[in-house]
Amino acid sequence: MNFLPKIKIEVAVPTPDAEKVVEAITNAAKTGQIGDGKIFVMDLDHAVRIRTGETDTSAL
Repeated sequence: MNFLPKIKIEVAVPTPDAEKVVEAITNAAKTGQIGDGKIFVMDLDHAVRIRTGETDTSAL
């Protein structure tokens, strides 16, 4: 068996930008071969930028 190296990337974006980000990642990563990966889209309840205290969309 050949094992392919894996990379995990986590990205948080505002909801209106999510589809554009998914499309950009898909276009850049798609080779048509096994191992292209998967994209999971999930809701993010709350975000806080520790340095400034900004929250939610402002923190992204």
